[in-house]
Amino acid sequence: MKNDVKVDDRELRRVEVEISTNSQSPLTHGNQWRTSAASPSNAQLSSTFYSSTCPNVSSIVSNVIQQARQSDPRITASLTRLHFHDCFVNGCDASLLLDVGGNITESEKTAAPNNNSARGFDVIDNIKAALNASCPGIVSCADILALAAQASVSLEGGPSWNVLLGRRDGFTANKAGANTSLPTPFETLAQITAKFSAVNLGTTDLVALSGAHTFGRAQCKFFSQRLFNFNGTGNPDPTLNSSYLTTLQQNCPQNGNGSTLNNLDPSTPNAFDNNYFTNLVNNQGLLQTDQELFSTNGSSTVSIVNNFANNQTAFFQAFAQAMINMGNISPLTGTQGEIRNDCKKVNGS
Repeated sequence: MKNDVKVDDRELRRVEVEISTNSQSPLTHGNQWRTSAASPSNAQLSSTFYSSTCPNVSSIVSNVIQQARQSDPRITASLTRLHFHDCFVNGCDASLLLDVGGNITESEKTAAPNNNSARGFDVIDNIKAALNASCPGIVSCADILALAAQASVSLEGGPSWNVLLGRRDGFTANKAGANTSLPTPFETLAQITAKFSAVNLGTTDLVALSGAHTFGRAQCKFFSQRLFNFNGTGNPDPTLNSSYLTTLQQNCPQNGNGSTLNNLDPSTPNAFDNNYFTNLVNNQGLLQTDQELFSTNGSSTVSIVNNFANNQTAFFQAFAQAMINMGNISPLTGTQGEIRNDCKKVNGS
């Protein structure tokens, strides 16, 4: 099977039946899912939106990412995160990409969850340039983010899905919203759940999208509070596996370099698979907000983590649906917004 997805044919047939039973279109081929749009109010989005105006859009996006990936193995995780950080603030409108200039007085890029952390903006610009050469003025930056996330996940062995398209680009950025709406690695599961609920994403979406931490890196400063003095106890986070704790303490010593990078998934750091969930079951979640999904007593997330740890197909299908649900957060469509010529700035600014 393509991408060596660890699912046998019987498992695929079983999931195909389950998906069909759930009134979603069946598996198309390999590990690609055709999943349903989450909300009828966003019916203006369509997987065939560019079929006549920019028919090669998906391959153009994927080709640019493949080129970037040769010198930057982190880029696929970084691009997936950009779509997430865009959609949670003002909806999926590419507000994250705007630099200060013109009417933009504050950029979301400098909000706490993004500053010196969100990355891959140069690759988005390269994708935009390639699309402008092939079909100028057609594909929005918001759709580029959605397509780049799907291509990135697929390139690393994860699921494919039919990306719904037709978003338009917003005119404003919302730094304050980025500071308050984006989940942070220091919050409780209840706080994270509330932030997902605020954009109509449920518990399964939360657990599935957290599984994007199966690839990528995190800086020491985002989890060092777990290593030495957790919640003022003077001791490490008790949910941390002891040998993993020792490794992390060596990588991130007290008063050390807070920007040192660590693999979010120590087992297969660049592959998109379900090992993230196996790690959680083994108390090897890197971020507090990762491990809380499994270690919060009585939480409905625990059984979902166990399911995904035992069944990669279930995770892949849930992740694909969750990405579509997230991509449906308050898109600008029709005559709303614009198609930016340069993703970093509003047209005419």
